[in-house]
Formats: sequence, C-alpha cells, structure tokens
Amino acid sequence: MAVNSQLNRPGLPLADPFPTVRRHPDTRTEDRFSMRMSQYFLPTMKETPSEAQIVSHRLMLRAGLVRQTSAGIYAWLPLGLRVLRNIERIVREEQDGAGAQEVLMPTIQSADLWRESGRYDAYGPEMLRIKDRHDREMLYGPTNEEMITVLFRDGVKSYRDLPKNLYHIQWKFRDEVRPRFGVMRGREFLMKDNYSFDVDKAGAIHSYNRMFVAYLRTFARMGLKAIPMRADTGPIGGDLSHEFIILAETGESAVFCHKGLVDKDILSRKIDYSSDLQGIVNEWTSLYAATDEMHDAKAFEALPEGDRLAARGIEVGHIFYFGTKYSKPMNAVVAGPGGEQITVEMGSYGIGVSRLVGGIIEASHDDAGIVWPEEVAPFKVAIVNLKPDDGAVGGACQKLYDALTAKGVAVLHDDRDMRPGGKFADMDLIGIPWQVIVGPKGLAAGKVEVKNRKTGAREELPPEQVLARFG
Repeated sequence: MAVNSQLNRPGLPLADPFPTVRRHPDTRTEDRFSMRMSQYFLPTMKETPSEAQIVSHRLMLRAGLVRQTSAGIYAWLPLGLRVLRNIERIVREEQDGAGAQEVLMPTIQSADLWRESGRYDAYGPEMLRIKDRHDREMLYGPTNEEMITVLFRDGVKSYRDLPKNLYHIQWKFRDEVRPRFGVMRGREFLMKDNYSFDVDKAGAIHSYNRMFVAYLRTFARMGLKAIPMRADTGPIGGDLSHEFIILAETGESAVFCHKGLVDKDILSRKIDYSSDLQGIVNEWTSLYAATDEMHDAKAFEALPEGDRLAARGIEVGHIFYFGTKYSKPMNAVVAGPGGEQITVEMGSYGIGVSRLVGGIIEASHDDAGIVWPEEVAPFKVAIVNLKPDDGAVGGACQKLYDALTAKGVAVLHDDRDMRPGGKFADMDLIGIPWQVIVGPKGLAAGKVEVKNRKTGAREELPPEQVLARFG
C-alpha cells in the first residue's frame, strides 16, 4: 500500500503505476501491447535444457515462452502467452466468420455423460478419472462431444432451429503415458473444438465443408501452408475426416502429396459461407495427399515425378463428420416438419491452439532461434538500443517506441544495460520479425538500421521512414 499511496491522494489525478507500458488508444486486444524489455518477464537461456528433445521444445524453453511445472504440463510466460493469444484470436475470428457460436464449458465432466454415449469404458487410460467428495465419478474432459450433445439436446427442439454450430476454446487434459516433445504432446493443452448439428446428411456435409474452408483460412492467416489429408477417424468415430498438416523438416510423421497443394492460396478468394462450398473442397482434395498411415504408394508413384512431394509434417487440425454416432445413443432429436422425431447429424472440428505454437516453431526457425510469422509474432518490431547510457540514442529509441505504439504497432524495446552481442543473440532467439537497431554512429548520420529476422536483410533508414514503414 505504501508504494502506491501517492497515486490516490484526494484532489490529485490518478497516475499510471506502469508509465512505461504503452497501448494504442483504440487498442482492445493484447497483440497491440508494447513493453520495455528491462521490465519484461523474459527469462531466456543460453544453454539448451537437457530434457528438451525437439526443436520447438528447446526454443520455447530457451526463449522464455514456457516453463514445465510437471510432466507434460506447462506454465505460459508473458512472451509465450502473447503468441498463444494471437493464435487464439485468429482461430476465433475465422470461427465467428464461418457462423460458429462460442460457448464456454466446464473442464470437469460427469462420468454419466460418457456412459450414455458408451465411451467411458472404451476411451482408455488417457482419460483422467476422479471422484468428488460424494464419491461420484467424474473426469477431466479430454474432449466434449457428450457434453455439447446434451446442451444441444436440452436447448433445441425443432428442425427450424437448425443448423447450429457451437465452439469453445479451453484447456483439456489427456494423461499421455509418455508426455514429451513439450507442447507438441503434453498432458494439458489449449484446444479449439466445435460441433455442428444438422437435420440431414446434406446439411451436415455443408457444415463440414464450411469448417474445411475456415480451417484453410485459419492456418493461412498464421503464415502456414496447411494441407488437408484424408484421415482415420480414430476414437472420435465417423466415416469422413481430414487432418490439416503443416510441412516441417522436423515433423512427427511422413506425408506424401501433390506439389500443387503447397502453392494454393485461399486468402485471395472471397468466401460466401452460405453458398455451396463443395467445389473448393474438391479442389483441395482432388490432388493426392496422405500421411504415412493412409499412404497409397501405387497412387503416389502414378503421379509425374516432378509433382511428387515426400516430406515431414505436423498435424495442427482435425475435422470429423460422424453422423448420429453420439446423437442416437444420447437421444439428440428435433421435431421434423410433420412432427416426426429426427435424430440430428453431427460433426466435430478441432484445432490444437497450444500445439500450434510448437508447430509454427518447428516449421519456422533457424540455427539462431525462432522466426515468427508476423501474424502470430508476440511483437512486430523490436527496438534495440545499442548504448543505453547515451542520451541521444535513448531519446531516439523512446520517440520511435512512442510513435510506433501510437500507430498500433506492438513494440518490444530492448533498453537493457548489456553488450550489443547479447542483445542481438536474444533478439534472434525470440524471433521478433523486425529489428530496429539504434546506435550512436548511425544516429549521427541520421540513420537507424532495420533488420528483417526471416531474411537477414538489413538497410539503413532515417527514423521517419521507419515510422512510415511500420505505421
């Protein structure tokens, strides 16, 4: 109380207790936030932790994105949380744009729901089963088909209220026998799941296609090339499913596809989700694409040699159409036009939000560290002060920081009192897309240096041109 008592004395305006934190006045989302590095909680590491086996795990620990709290469970530190929130924002915007509606469901579920669907005993030891103080069997939700079906069943009674598509983004838990590879295969993870409800199969396929296209847009907005591949439905069930795979040299599985899929562009198209989207789906699925589990070697070899692409990939999304697998045993029905009872057709659609952080790093890194795509980067610009004790350099950095922030650019200002070499190493490690390097020699000539993290390209510009470039 003593520290901040002067802020609230009667007759005085309220002061900002954190005056070095800057936000654009129109900012409402976390991705626009700017910060001084000297005040930021960013515990980077020089050495690679011994427990980290894959690139993304090593870099997420070294760059101060996460810290492991127990096997397969991680605390997200400020830098990592910013990336997570940026990914979450893109996912949410695309789901909303495709007509899905967000809900928030409990993480703890009753075992009775899962007995009703027949999955409680079939799911396996990955399900964390618990009992409350009244000895009632509960579980920590690994997925939400049962719960969402009940919510729909209790709230929708007529075919006139269809279709419906409900989604949620929240933490889930699967008790992996060997949690490893960081957030790529942890026990607790942030997941986007949504579920569609339709009166017939034709409507359900249209809902499936809407999510198919929305997924293409979602991953493309993150700077990723995601290839839809026919997939096994696994324990979710159903007879129609696609995985969305991003290519990465360090990927977890082998993938085989037509090279033409890598060059396709969904963002240049105007999408009308009320229209028939089957043509777009056919365009992306008519070319060969399969993981090693579904691979048809003969079909792949039949392609012209120049069209074949064999690579490694990482699953970041999965969509399912499973008809009445859950609605039938759980009696999710609506009244039809003649009053008849119709069992609704369902689909399920998942995106691994926290897994995407690791997946993006696996697909976008170099020997120096992470190379964030601008769309998900924790900050767009890093200002590097090469001589903090120089008033002119400090003043120039402050002007750039304030001006860029006022324009809505997320800025990390490295104002730490340390050698330039350490600053450059940290900047490359955490992967901010653009570095603006300010030193006394360049400033004396009226210039600052701008470095692109991805290409390594450098150029010297007057400060006002930097503002024009990023504003």
